[in-house]
Amino acid sequence: MNSSTKIKICFVAPKAYPLFNPDAKNVKNPFGGSEVDLYLLAAELAKDENFEISFIVADYGQGDVETIENTKVIKSLDFDKNAISGMLRIWSAMRKADAGIYIIKTASIGVPLVAFFCRLYGRAFVYRTAHLYECDGTFLRTNPLLGRAFNRSLKSAKLVFTQNQTDRENLQLTTGVSSIFIRNGHYIERLSDSNRDIILWAGRSDSEKRPGLFLDLAEQFPDEKFVMLCPKALNDQNYDQLIGRAKTIKNLEFFPLVPFQKTSDYFQRTKVFVCTSQAEGFPNTYIQAWINAVPVLSLDVNPDGIFDKFGCGICCNGDFERFYESLRFMLAENKYAQLGRNGRKYVEEYHDITKIAEEYKKLFCSIIGFERVE
Repeated sequence: MNSSTKIKICFVAPKAYPLFNPDAKNVKNPFGGSEVDLYLLAAELAKDENFEISFIVADYGQGDVETIENTKVIKSLDFDKNAISGMLRIWSAMRKADAGIYIIKTASIGVPLVAFFCRLYGRAFVYRTAHLYECDGTFLRTNPLLGRAFNRSLKSAKLVFTQNQTDRENLQLTTGVSSIFIRNGHYIERLSDSNRDIILWAGRSDSEKRPGLFLDLAEQFPDEKFVMLCPKALNDQNYDQLIGRAKTIKNLEFFPLVPFQKTSDYFQRTKVFVCTSQAEGFPNTYIQAWINAVPVLSLDVNPDGIFDKFGCGICCNGDFERFYESLRFMLAENKYAQLGRNGRKYVEEYHDITKIAEEYKKLFCSIIGFERVE
């Protein structure tokens, strides 16, 4: 198919480059679930000859433009430079992409920047929410100026996507913005037959993820092996203290940086995946766990009451005593195995990226007025 007849989509996610290149150097600002979500969607769309995909990432010392996984990966900002320099380099990268649709996820100064670019050049701006706080008014309350710019940007979007139904409802109530709920998509790999020998935590060291609580949990279960995959969050002043404390816990292994492609090796060995976050959108780590038939033990995060509906884990609603007791319950007589099987059944039905990408394709075609070639 001629490139001029394709739908050109550009994803803007500066921290995503290590997902394309696991050997990337100078990883100072690690990716999170938002980057994983967009990366997997871009990878699946790039397989369709009706689409031409580009992806704007930060400067990790790579070439200006690379083609990886059938995607044009364009270098932009340097995290060590100032914000104005960063915005100019992202603007330049967006012009280089020359797409019809631009997609960004996660509330930041980049959202009004991409929205303004799209208004100026007559392109379609699409936003996907990343967190509960973007939808329930928290982001606006804590960031009044940027929050207002963020909300105005969403009102100008051709499409806004949310990760769960509760976020969709909250966004409508707080901003008046209508959105479409589409689940995060992952590749559903064949189940491995690995030995289950660890309790796992994975995520950046952001304070609201409360990684120290996982250390507390490990101390309560000295006969179990705990593993923590925890890269340093940007500007985290307490990271060295976290590592220092982790080293004192004999039944815990701490890994500061593991490539995304290697994380499945840990999930395959896991009995129970633990989430200590205060709030999320829909954690991609939950999906990774369920793909590997691993149940989730969550202290607080239960999007759309998923644990109650599908029996794929336990949420403790902030109750620390219940948190400890629930892990004991899940480990007793290997009860985690059935909960994990429930999780596997759930992701097979609802989170297969090959199915979810089809939902996106129909919507992208509709806003461009494009008829796909089957």
